[in-house]
Amino acid sequence: MDWAAWVIGGGMLTMLGVLRRNSSKLDHLPEVPEIIPAPNSYGSVCLCIPARNEATQISGALDSWLAQDYPDLAIIVVDDGSSDGTTDILARRGLDHPERLRVIRNDVLPPGWLGKNHALYLAVKQPEALKAQWLLFVDADVHVTPDLLRRAFAYLDQQPADILALLFAVDAVGLWERVVVPLAVPGFLVLVPPHQVPNPKHPAFSGIGAFTLIKREVYEAVGGHAAAPLEAVDDMMLARRVKKAGYVNRMACGGPMLHLRMYHGLLDLVRGMRKNTAALPGWWLIPALIPLLLAGYFSPLWLPFVGRPILGFLIWLLTPVIAGDASQRITAKPMDWIWVFWPVNGLILGAGMLWAFSDRVRGVNTWRGRKVELKV
Repeated sequence: MDWAAWVIGGGMLTMLGVLRRNSSKLDHLPEVPEIIPAPNSYGSVCLCIPARNEATQISGALDSWLAQDYPDLAIIVVDDGSSDGTTDILARRGLDHPERLRVIRNDVLPPGWLGKNHALYLAVKQPEALKAQWLLFVDADVHVTPDLLRRAFAYLDQQPADILALLFAVDAVGLWERVVVPLAVPGFLVLVPPHQVPNPKHPAFSGIGAFTLIKREVYEAVGGHAAAPLEAVDDMMLARRVKKAGYVNRMACGGPMLHLRMYHGLLDLVRGMRKNTAALPGWWLIPALIPLLLAGYFSPLWLPFVGRPILGFLIWLLTPVIAGDASQRITAKPMDWIWVFWPVNGLILGAGMLWAFSDRVRGVNTWRGRKVELKV
C-alpha cells in the first residue's frame, strides 16, 4: 500500500501545483471608461441564447443582457419547447424590448440533434446573426454587468483572438452548492491551462457555455453547430475545431462581472455531473476511473491508516487553500469554512459518473426532461 499512497498522494499534490500555476496565469478583463463607444467601434454582435425550462433563472439573466451598454447588440433567444413558464416570460420581454430582443419558439427537435445545439443552429440562421460580425453564445442562466461586452472587446484589443471564452464566477447558495461548486469550477483550470490556449503548438483549447464569443466568418468556416449536432460539450468542441483550423483561441476570467448559479441542490448537482461526464470521449473507462477518483478525494481519510498521516493532512489542508484561492481570483468572494469538507465532492462526482455510464450504455442523452438517442 505504500506505493499506492505515494502515487495517489503525489498525484493529488501535483494537480494542486498545476492548479496554482494555471490560476495565477489567468487573465482578467480590463477596466473600461464610462464613455460608451460609438456604434460599430468593435463590430456588431448577435447574442444567441438557448432556453428550455429556465423560468427560475431567465428573467434576471436576460434583463442583465438587455441592460448591456454595448450599442450594436442584437439578442436572439430560442425557446426550445419550454413548458414551465419560460415562454410567457420571454413573450413579455420581447414586447418590452422589440428593438434589441427577438424570441423564437421551437417545438420540434429533428433526429440526430441535441436540443441546445439545434437551438443555437436556429439562432445563427436568423437575419440578425447573419449580418453580425461576432456571435456570442451564452447559457440562459448567466448574469452580467452592463459593461461586460465592452470589457471583453477591450481585452481583445490587447490580445486579439478569433474565439474568446470567459470563465464565470459561481453563485453558491445551498449547503451542497457551497461545498461542491466553488472548488469544482477551478478544477477546469487543471485540465485547461489558460496561458496555453492561444499557443498553436499546445493542445489546450477552451469554449465555455457561459460566454463564448466568436467571429461569425470563423464560426461558418468550421461548420458551426451543424458540424457536430450530437456533441454534448458543444462549447469546448467548437473551440477545438476553431483552434485546429488555425484560428486563435483565448481564455480569460469574466468573473465576477459574469456569474451564474449552476445548480440548485444535491440532485441537480448529480444531474450536472452526469451530463458533463456523459460527453467525455473515453466514457467506457468510467468504471475503472471511479475507484481512482474516490481514492484521491478520500485520501486524507485513508492515508493515516497506511502510515502517511502527514501526507493526508497536507492534501486535506492544501486542497481548499489552493482551490479556494483560485475560486477567489474568479469570483472575488471570500473563502468559506465549509470547504474543509471537500472530499464529499468525490461521492457526488462518482454518482454522476455512474449515471452517465448507464446513459451511454443505453445510448441516450437526457437533459431537462428530453431524451435523445446517441451513437454509442
